[in-house]
Amino acid sequence: MDDFQLLIDLHKQANRQGPGGDAELEKALNLAQLDRTAPLKVADIGCGTGASTVRLAQLLNAEITAVDFLQEFLDQLETRAASQGVLAKITPLCGSMDDLPFANDTYDLIWSEGAIYNIGFAQGVQAWRPYLKMGGVLAVSEITWLTASRPAALQAHWQAEYPEIDTASAKMAILEQNGYAPLGYFVLPETCWLDNYYRPMQNNFAAFLNRHGNSEAARAIVAAESEEIRLYEQYKAYYSYGFYIAQKVA
Repeated sequence: MDDFQLLIDLHKQANRQGPGGDAELEKALNLAQLDRTAPLKVADIGCGTGASTVRLAQLLNAEITAVDFLQEFLDQLETRAASQGVLAKITPLCGSMDDLPFANDTYDLIWSEGAIYNIGFAQGVQAWRPYLKMGGVLAVSEITWLTASRPAALQAHWQAEYPEIDTASAKMAILEQNGYAPLGYFVLPETCWLDNYYRPMQNNFAAFLNRHGNSEAARAIVAAESEEIRLYEQYKAYYSYGFYIAQKVA
């Protein structure tokens, strides 16, 4: 099994594939100012195993297209949605977020938690805008600097991992330059990282290593994930995910 398949195996049983939480989802949804009783068309792009998709299905009168490029994640999503009685509201779509088969002016809401970085924030907000109806809402979480400056080691790490990391003001400017009016912004709290994402992952390390015979490749993945966790615990005052909610305007 190659490294990519090992990563999928580590994460596919998880509730979340990145920082987030149900309370934060509802906060973002409130900032979106949508009528929850109206019939809505929603796309959840980079949905993973469906933590957000299922919650959106529970809260909205919506038809939801759930997009991920990993079928293994979508299989988990379908199982989860069926167990919660909302599968009929969700259409899984296996595909790439930079090559979506969507018609223009289709969606009332495009949702994407911790995934837009795969194509870059600027490219994502620009490429997805045509799919929204006029007045439709984009809600995305994106890795964000919380301070104007930060330690050199942290700066170097994130410049290598994701050069588009920036402050909230810079991200807001990108939204405004690409035909959106910002509706709201907030920072994901520490619980979204530690309680909802990192601690469950750590609790799964032993079983993951056991499944793969404690192989060198599996141990390397655990080491890399452990270093990411250490980095966050040391430098969490300087970065987090910011949740950006913006409306498509003329």
